Amino acid sequence: MQKIGIPHSEQRTLTSFLHTALKFLEILHIVNERAGHILQYDRFYIHELDDLIDIRNDYINWIQQQMFSVVPDCPVTMCRYPFVFDAQAKTTLLQTDAILQMQMAVDQAQRQNFSSLFMPVVESVNPCLMLIVRRDNLVEDTVEVLRKSKNVDYKKPLKVIFVGEEAVDAGGVRKEFFLLIMRELLDPKYGMFRYYEESRLIWFADKTFEDIDLYHLIGLVCGLAIYNMTIVELNFPVALYKKLLKRRPTLDDLSELMPDVGRNLQLLLDYTEDDVEDTFCLNFTVSLKDFGATEVLELIPNGANTCVNNSNRQDFVNAYVDYIFNVSVAALFEAFYAGFHKVCGGKVLELFQPNELQAMVIGNTNYDWKELEMGTEYKGEYWPEHPTIKCFWEVFHELPLEKKKQFLLFLTGSDRIPILGMKSLRLVIQSTGGGDEYLPVAHTCFNLLDLPKYSSKDILQSKLIQAIDHYQGFSLV
Repeated sequence: MQKIGIPHSEQRTLTSFLHTALKFLEILHIVNERAGHILQYDRFYIHELDDLIDIRNDYINWIQQQMFSVVPDCPVTMCRYPFVFDAQAKTTLLQTDAILQMQMAVDQAQRQNFSSLFMPVVESVNPCLMLIVRRDNLVEDTVEVLRKSKNVDYKKPLKVIFVGEEAVDAGGVRKEFFLLIMRELLDPKYGMFRYYEESRLIWFADKTFEDIDLYHLIGLVCGLAIYNMTIVELNFPVALYKKLLKRRPTLDDLSELMPDVGRNLQLLLDYTEDDVEDTFCLNFTVSLKDFGATEVLELIPNGANTCVNNSNRQDFVNAYVDYIFNVSVAALFEAFYAGFHKVCGGKVLELFQPNELQAMVIGNTNYDWKELEMGTEYKGEYWPEHPTIKCFWEVFHELPLEKKKQFLLFLTGSDRIPILGMKSLRLVIQSTGGGDEYLPVAHTCFNLLDLPKYSSKDILQSKLIQAIDHYQGFSLV
């Protein structure tokens, strides 16, 4: 933030002015939060920051100021005012933090390995977190490796090796690993999560026969995915990310997960007559289905005998929300939280809003299809003006939104995009032989599409739609 060529006295004046302006904005931000967000938090974003300052350098200066006492005329660090950063800027900060921590973990490993040359009692270590796993035993192998790993190991660069395969992990194998293990862990056969059909979201099952260590593993995997900049399919409500940031879920969060229940609770709060008890006939209990049986649980001591009335209905709603998101899943979420924060804990995470953190994990839906086309690379005979490529993009842009999302799922393993936008997807289309009788083939872990040279636009359209409509999994070649 320091301007070259400006006298020191003027620099101090500018620094003081900037501090004052940002402090004023901070006060407004705090007032807005206490007033229940009259303005959305993104109204405080300064989107031009990425062009005005070096965000990575600003973060390093901020970290140094945390370590040492701050002097009056020290450079202004924007990280002291995180509410001005948009989601992309915060992602840059998280990437910077991950790179720094990875480098420190690698340096520590190298120092230990150097010492082991002269001191046999010092054991040499791998500078990477190595996951050597079998495809047919993925969860058990991953649990075993991560259980033996130390906290410092989680900060190392992640390398994945599938037993019996020679592929070098340049990012594609790692992406495939996250796709496979999350699909496995979230499989209904484990019964670890309850699926809500109306919202198509999941939440922790209040009763499970699985080892609590699996919840710790899922937290670790989610943390590792963020840390290694890989989006994963994790269909949780925003409440999960609130809890990861130590914020309390609200009725709005319950409405996202259980729309019918949320609407009914809001009707209870909005009811204007004085006969709440007689009209709604509720007591302080919640009814939940587990393994085909309905169980009635008390929200407070003697809840079955405590009627909901005009004066205590807000308490009832609060208790209901608290039970679903906190009380009933406390031990399971605690294990998930501990695993997640072993990788992603620290000050940089506190800069995020819950929705921003969610977008970091699962991506977002800010589609820009022209940007996708502009950022695509080509291999083999193809180039942007090749007739097949021009035909492909004509067909693609004519597809309805749902088909375009299906294409993303077909090609990348997710119908959402990274928080940094379409440009960060880096799709690749390569030419392949075969002609009109062959379908396009997606190599999901590399965002790579094998596209035959079709003889007409109609055939290309038919084969592309056929491929994405019959997508059942992903090619791992």
